[in-house]
Amino acid sequence: MRRLYVAQIVHTLDPAAPEATGVLVEDGRVVAVGDAADLRGTGVEVVDHGDAVLTPGLVDGHAHPVAGLELTDGVDLTDALDLDAVRALLAEERDRLAPGAWLKGWGLNPVVFGGRAPTAEDLGPAFAGIPGYVQIYDGHASIASREALALAGVDGPITFASSSRVDLDADGRPTGYLVEADACEVVEKVIPPLTIAEQVDRLRALLGGMAAVGYTGLHAMDFRDPAHELVTLLEEDGELPLRMGFNPMLMPEDDGPDGVLALQGQHGRRWRVEGVKLMVDGTIDHGTGWLEYADTHGEGLDALWRDFDRFRDAVMMLHRAGVNCAVHAIGDRGVRQVIELFVALREQHGPLARHRIEHIETIPDDVVKMFGSGAAAASMQPLHCTCFNRADRSDSWSQRLGDIRVDNGFRWSDIRSVGGVVALGSDWPIAPYDPRWIMADARLRRRFDRPEMEAIRPEQALDARQVLEGFTCHAALASGEEDHRGRIAPGYDADFTVFGADPLTTAPEELGTIEIRGTVVAGEAVVT
Repeated sequence: MRRLYVAQIVHTLDPAAPEATGVLVEDGRVVAVGDAADLRGTGVEVVDHGDAVLTPGLVDGHAHPVAGLELTDGVDLTDALDLDAVRALLAEERDRLAPGAWLKGWGLNPVVFGGRAPTAEDLGPAFAGIPGYVQIYDGHASIASREALALAGVDGPITFASSSRVDLDADGRPTGYLVEADACEVVEKVIPPLTIAEQVDRLRALLGGMAAVGYTGLHAMDFRDPAHELVTLLEEDGELPLRMGFNPMLMPEDDGPDGVLALQGQHGRRWRVEGVKLMVDGTIDHGTGWLEYADTHGEGLDALWRDFDRFRDAVMMLHRAGVNCAVHAIGDRGVRQVIELFVALREQHGPLARHRIEHIETIPDDVVKMFGSGAAAASMQPLHCTCFNRADRSDSWSQRLGDIRVDNGFRWSDIRSVGGVVALGSDWPIAPYDPRWIMADARLRRRFDRPEMEAIRPEQALDARQVLEGFTCHAALASGEEDHRGRIAPGYDADFTVFGADPLTTAPEELGTIEIRGTVVAGEAVVT
């Protein structure tokens, strides 16, 4: 059975046929594109979307759909921007807890601490006398209560293979502030986990919500347990509502790449392990972004991998094996080191794999130019800029960096101008996943729903076509799937997003709430 999708406009993003009104699909692939009247025929089922606009299916270029299930357990502190508000929400959550349960929170903005390192005591009396664990919004640090530290056996300094740390007071006692994954996981291991049934339900709801706002796929930057079990259970009940490409993590404490290499190619019907995620640094807010010179707190001079030669060796092994690497690099030195490595590997061994750098929050001109080499795609998340930072530089990110490096922040337009690939994503649950919001903010360099806000370096905004490309053809380029995804063309996967208005002509203030009339994956309607 052939199916013909009809719309007022079809933006194919295919240079050979940029616009059409009809797309003919068979067996999950595009067969033909052109004028709808020319594609109608006997035995063709017509799906007519009327005055809607059809585009290639949107893909979230960076999300944490499995890790985020636990990360978002507890009270949401995202909108609490002073300590009194944080303490009040924690107190309300504690009143709802069953006896013996953990007090948990997430999305905490470090701005509430006024530029100093937080402690368990800062979170108030609700956080005392009970096991408690609160995640900082970026997912790279947390605060554990005294009781939680005791349960985890944390009573002094701990040395890690990475630059993770347990913060200590003047007497050498842990304050509760845990920086980077290795330190956080010491406490996370003793927190009662969600059941598999709870995680299946949450993942089903998450993926359904993402499909409802137009996503047909996502690049998942983890494959931590129980990811394989969860997607397998979901596929036993039916099809996933979108495609998932997993990138298991390789961390400094791991013995080497053998473990992640063994996972490559594992797959179900709509999910696949297709790369490796590494982290060369942490975040600016916690002083763990790798910088060319120290931040205003005297921090930021270390890579996450204490032995950086081991990082180089691991990436070289992955490259020579043809495995795509997605490397978290935020600080200027971190990004420089990674892209120089990718350039060297390409020159020495050829383009054996498709690599990318995640986040890229501050870089100087000469590093921007390196993205024009094709050695790595830039994978960037606009809401990191518009939701957490301020044009007046009162946010903790700007205060840490200082003016010069803030001026070099979030250079989306500059990377595109040198011919670089810029894939866009959400980094859920660090930021909301709605692509309409992200596209709108990427064009405005501010929150689309807050017109009173001043734009942050507006010259770095993307135009309407660039943001659509960031979720479609550039997302495909970043993952090495450009030969079958990211465009609407014969032979490509029949993945489409159906907009109620044209995303290329809709004003950005309206784009954030534009109607999604349908989502199609492999030629089948997922959302109608």
